[in-house]
Amino acid sequence: MRLRDRVALITGAGRGIGREIALAYAGEGARLALAARTVGELEETARQVRELGAAVLVVPTDVTDRSQVDGMVRRTVDRFSALDVLVNNAGLPGPVGPLQENDVDYWRRTIEVNIIGVFLCCRAALPVMLSGGRGRIVNVYGGRGRNLTAYGASKVAVADITETLATELAGTNIRVNALSPGSIHTRMWEETRDAARAVGDAELFELGQRVTSGGGASIQRAAELAVILGSDDAGDLNGRVVSSVTEDLSTLVQRAPDLMASEAGTLKLLGS
Repeated sequence: MRLRDRVALITGAGRGIGREIALAYAGEGARLALAARTVGELEETARQVRELGAAVLVVPTDVTDRSQVDGMVRRTVDRFSALDVLVNNAGLPGPVGPLQENDVDYWRRTIEVNIIGVFLCCRAALPVMLSGGRGRIVNVYGGRGRNLTAYGASKVAVADITETLATELAGTNIRVNALSPGSIHTRMWEETRDAARAVGDAELFELGQRVTSGGGASIQRAAELAVILGSDDAGDLNGRVVSSVTEDLSTLVQRAPDLMASEAGTLKLLGS
């Protein structure tokens, strides 16, 4: 098992990609701390995780609240005496539509969850990882597109945080990478599809229809990539955005040195 006895903290674990990653980690032997705002959804994920034989801690948390995030990490360490993997998956789709028509409060809340949440979780987890002499951070990255300014801006920031933090931690045994899962049928995509219809964005609505009707990316491949990036399998892969849609996961480990020697998966290329 690739994550045997490793302690993983997963945010946004109540449903969708976060739940699938939790199940994949449980299957690989990890002990899990599950965080999200909705207790009922977390408890359902925890139930499924326990059925796989994994130890689990449910930690209801708003990732934009510093005291709650600090408490989330503290409770994880109190329970498991370690923190080896942090998966920053919590996120919002943000307002859909032309920027000048976006709801200001929702725009701000999207930035707070998608960027400040990642910052606070990394900030709280790093002292524990540095003290333990190892760690893996997996940030969930997302795409950009017309009429998605808050979401797109926040995810570019996540890519930049990933690269910058990886550089800051050079010389430690902590690796920071981002996972790009593609367009997967989750509640977030249902909300985006419906919002696109409401604002008359036919192109985004059509994409949403395709994704939510079975034509989206594989959630299982996203979870498999999360296992690779959270384990020792990824080797020295660091500071990269890796796609579970376009990447050949069966050869990723072998090609990691080549990826590190190139600009593949860096913000420089993502922004071109």
